[in-house]
Amino acid sequence: MQRLVQLALDFFDTPPASPAPAPKAVEPPPAARVPVAAPPRPVGPPAVPLPSLLSPAEFRHPEAKRELLLGDAVVAYALQRARRRTIGFSVGPDGLSVRAPSWVTLGAIDAALREKSEWIVRKLGEARERQQRMEGGRIVWADGAVLPYLGRPVTVVLDPAHGFSGRGGQLKTIAAAEDPDAPLASRLHIGLPHSAGPAQIRDAVQVWLMRDAKRHFTERLEHFAPLLGVRWTSLRLSSAQTRWGSAKADGSIRLNWRLLHYRPAVIDYVVAHELAHLRVMDHSPRFWDTVATVVPDYAALRNHLRDEPAPLWD
Repeated sequence: MQRLVQLALDFFDTPPASPAPAPKAVEPPPAARVPVAAPPRPVGPPAVPLPSLLSPAEFRHPEAKRELLLGDAVVAYALQRARRRTIGFSVGPDGLSVRAPSWVTLGAIDAALREKSEWIVRKLGEARERQQRMEGGRIVWADGAVLPYLGRPVTVVLDPAHGFSGRGGQLKTIAAAEDPDAPLASRLHIGLPHSAGPAQIRDAVQVWLMRDAKRHFTERLEHFAPLLGVRWTSLRLSSAQTRWGSAKADGSIRLNWRLLHYRPAVIDYVVAHELAHLRVMDHSPRFWDTVATVVPDYAALRNHLRDEPAPLWD
């Protein structure tokens, strides 16, 4: 580290050297001479401060009581003692969580984390980027709010006159008059006055989306169940933050209504995934082979669902 710091200091802070006699160079023939302008001499401080080049990244779990250096990153992690035989760790929105047996020393835990440091730091970076994308996509609830619906933007329109026929709201698609080839614009009309507050608008949109999610999910369950040779018995909507669906052996299916933000192909993957569990109640190769019979590109759709977070509502 001292050598790295000295090299960086030498690079940025080396004082100008006293001019020395230049060695006599061999003159090229006149036709080969090309005038070269002297490079401009840097003036003032370097563009990037030296401390920012040397400061490690930091990842701190809100319940962290211990930290260590993993590669070039300082990682403060939450540690929980548990009745288990091995050290387990997971990376979530809050950071790194570690579960370890009571008899394992802190030194052994740190050694295990260092062994997996590359994976841990990469996952922590991905989790931070995902959270930043979620924050950037946070919905501002007002007349004209924009949110994704089936993978496309939809504009919320407050319609106090209830100029629509749907229950609670209605989705209207409008073609751009000035450009017939332009993409269709979708507007979700909600029966609220223009004085409605953010919470009222959010709740009204959620009610409409949940009703539409029940309709859309039912149609897709009816489509994929015969193809997979299974029979589902009930559908319930979920508002979980980290789980998109679940299935029980009795045929009951639970799907997250927030899936309606994603394009139909992604929703189909989750529907087929849960129905496939009615045949194989695990994630073995046989399970994924079952999913592939109806959604061959399930891996790409699964990655999209993992990498593209749904927008934040609150």
